[in-house]
Amino acid sequence: MNRKKSGSDLLKESNLTYDDYASIDDGNRYELAAGQLVLMSPGPSVTHQMISFEMQKAIARSCESDYIILNAPLDVILAPDEVRQPDLVLVQRQRIDIISNRGIEGPPDLVVEILSPSTIKRDKIDKLKTYAAYHIPEYWIVEPKTGTLEQYVLQDDRYEPINIFLEDEQVTSPKIPCISFTMADIMKNIPHLKNE
Repeated sequence: MNRKKSGSDLLKESNLTYDDYASIDDGNRYELAAGQLVLMSPGPSVTHQMISFEMQKAIARSCESDYIILNAPLDVILAPDEVRQPDLVLVQRQRIDIISNRGIEGPPDLVVEILSPSTIKRDKIDKLKTYAAYHIPEYWIVEPKTGTLEQYVLQDDRYEPINIFLEDEQVTSPKIPCISFTMADIMKNIPHLKNE
């Protein structure tokens, strides 16, 4: 009989797999990075979630017929010992076979991370290397305080920064031709909240 485990039981263990990860039932969110469990709590801020929602709507307006657009929490299973939860994920509809009820099993076409104070190093260093190693063609990092979007494209197994979009600059993608919005469009719908 398999009993559900708490993440704290597994945090110091290594060589964990998706099955170990999937057995956790303690109310916290985790990622599996090279077989090591990483705690993702606390949950994202309201501003973070509003930016995610606005970006999802903006991308859906022009890309929904060609791409499946999903948001966290969602497992992106890159390998048995590598499970990430990007904030937004795009998978071309022609590649729907990589999507299962467990999550996305393989590299999506685009992943987006929206920075939080507790995730800056993980998103800008660790995930940058990991997403490149697993051949995700494009990676965006969004900075909520400045409303900027950093765009990275995979070239020779490494990400190259190809653009930084801000304000009224049209966000485009060399890999995803339907992308068309501005960060001003996103940020105009994000109110300034207390404790920012």
